Amino acid sequence: MIRPVSRRHFLRTSTAALAGSFAVPNLVLGKLGVARPMTRTLGRTGLEVTTLGLGGQASLQWTPADVDPVPIIVKALEAGVNYFDTSNVYGPSQENFGKAFRQMNLVPGLPGYDERRRRSIYLASKTMVRHAKGSQPGIRDATQAPPGSKAVDDLRRTLTQIFGDGRGHYADGAYLDLFLIHNLNTMAEVDAIYHGLDDPDPAAERIGALAALRDYRDGTNRTGLNPNEEKRIGHVGISGHSSSPVMIECLQRDEHDLIGAMLIAINANDRLYLNHQHNAIAVAAAKNVGQIAMKVFADGAMYTKPARWTRNSDDVVRTVGDPELPSRPLVEYALSTPGIATAIIGIGQIGAEARECQLAQNLSASQVRPDSLDEGDRETVERLARRAKEGETNWFQLAARPLGPPREPAAEVIRRDDGPQVRLTWHMAYAADAPITHYEVRRGDAPIGRVDHRPQTTKAPFTFTAPLAGEGEAFRVVTVDAAGRRAESEAVAV
Repeated sequence: MIRPVSRRHFLRTSTAALAGSFAVPNLVLGKLGVARPMTRTLGRTGLEVTTLGLGGQASLQWTPADVDPVPIIVKALEAGVNYFDTSNVYGPSQENFGKAFRQMNLVPGLPGYDERRRRSIYLASKTMVRHAKGSQPGIRDATQAPPGSKAVDDLRRTLTQIFGDGRGHYADGAYLDLFLIHNLNTMAEVDAIYHGLDDPDPAAERIGALAALRDYRDGTNRTGLNPNEEKRIGHVGISGHSSSPVMIECLQRDEHDLIGAMLIAINANDRLYLNHQHNAIAVAAAKNVGQIAMKVFADGAMYTKPARWTRNSDDVVRTVGDPELPSRPLVEYALSTPGIATAIIGIGQIGAEARECQLAQNLSASQVRPDSLDEGDRETVERLARRAKEGETNWFQLAARPLGPPREPAAEVIRRDDGPQVRLTWHMAYAADAPITHYEVRRGDAPIGRVDHRPQTTKAPFTFTAPLAGEGEAFRVVTVDAAGRRAESEAVAV
């Protein structure tokens, strides 16, 4: 029998476990069996999503021979999960959703279609194509669709595989609640997806994915790529595993508030790398972009899978937790990260016995408030998580870096009635494993001011103005974080 254990008792005894004196197999906190799953608002999308979402990988993509993936989706629906994630690069995952949706009467145009139930769930899919038209040297447009396919082709492929005949047809009522541009890794990819967004030209040789997806969100044809003015997407989003700087750049360039949601990797080993929680996640939260956590278990690397991308069904984790690293605190860590609304988790195994059912365990673990863990609790979970492969689980993230200095510092002289002034500008620094608190402004060796840090949500820089004492003065801006560390910019002279 698994007895309920309070969170505080778990965290106290888990600290002892770090010394090797405590281990409980398959530790579960609270009761299993959730009558009505908790929901949170997914940022500016306004969608009320369950705190657990069903991921489209694990057994839905890499299906073991003895597993039927359709009952996993059906069981999640029946348990009250309302957020579902899949992708054009997840093998048969979209087709498996199509089979489950037919079984649950969620396909428009078919007899018995339950429109009310369809509107009560939120379905997201993704493309790894950066262009809607044309191409760009050095940019790989990844898709499992036929060669030459672009972002709109991937959107249509999703619709036909889930709601249609799999060969191009889908009913008029078919739509996705969210469609994301997936796995952004480089600044060049950000340039590619934004190409033509501000002034789309149907005659242009190249159009970025965002411009066309906006057409399919709004039912417009600015790009010439939506001639029937179809409205097939509720919201547009982005996703990334590795680079907070890339995700920040993508968010800051969004002057139209087009990006409604961001899917991002976050788990209890995040701060051992160039972390997302004090960088991209903080910026997205400040912009009210809805955030979805992925890689809660590092794609299984917290447990039995090697720390690399999944290759086949042998890599699918089909157990629940570990005696030394229960799954519940890892789920709670992701969901207590400020800004996160839901966590998508792939399922390898379901079953009638809750002890062995990953879906039941993860759903139970996800019934937590955003403030369920304080900073001390989170540090305890981080110490637990480091036991998995000595913390070397997040192969998909950039390596840790020291606290960064302010970026692109500049100075200019401005003339005012009360005398000449120097106006300093800079862009936000990248945090190390602690949040940035403020920037100290220095004239030569002397501090002359302080500017509080805030997540920079646009390309407008931080500014500081001071009287100019003389020509040739040198100024520096210093990043300061909550751990008291400092990182100084290069000198800028006027």
